[in-house]
Amino acid sequence: MDKRKVINAYRRGFISVQECAQILGIDSLQIMGLVHDPQTPERPQVLKKQPAGG
Repeated sequence: MDKRKVINAYRRGFISVQECAQILGIDSLQIMGLVHDPQTPERPQVLKKQPAGG
């Protein structure tokens, strides 16, 4: 699984920090470095609503 998806799941509250670390196979303390890494996007971008008819 893509680590960005796991980190985003943690940020959104779907999984705990321990679960996040376990999925990624790293220590719980190391996960905090990944979560605060500026290379990792903070939040997924919100899609703009567009009319169905185009």
